[in-house]
Amino acid sequence: MSKQFTKIYKEHYEKVHRLCLGYVNGDQALAKDLSQDVFIKVWEHLDEFQHKSSIGTWIYRITVNVCLLFIRKNKKKKKVDFVEIKEEVQEEHDNQNRMQQMYACIHKLKETERIIILLVLEGLPQKEIAEITGHSHQNIRVMVYRIKEKLTKCVSNGI
Repeated sequence: MSKQFTKIYKEHYEKVHRLCLGYVNGDQALAKDLSQDVFIKVWEHLDEFQHKSSIGTWIYRITVNVCLLFIRKNKKKKKVDFVEIKEEVQEEHDNQNRMQQMYACIHKLKETERIIILLVLEGLPQKEIAEITGHSHQNIRVMVYRIKEKLTKCVSNGI
């Protein structure tokens, strides 16, 4: 099982990490911690995987659940001051600035929209996103279009 897990870890870590980044507004350290939590769960439950979907879909579902649980547990904690974020972003390179702005816009989306757009950014087909989220494929198509419009508007207006 350890060789199988190592292979899964190597194939999926970067995607899991990027998905976690979207939930924690680009905080690298927190995303790394959440990614580790995801792979601990994968390790603990790998023998329970039923192959009803791809291993990637199963891992994405675990990732979404771990991230949402973290957000729910930490909702009552002090929210980040947007002035601090703006000062930090101004110090970074233009590329990182754009990425941070995008994550901030993604962070403003509703929970379902955030899940969907992060899966789109990972390159998952809309059909697989529909499976993961429990929405119809047609509904996902419409939602993706609307989410992209919201993000375009948010990014063009700035944070």
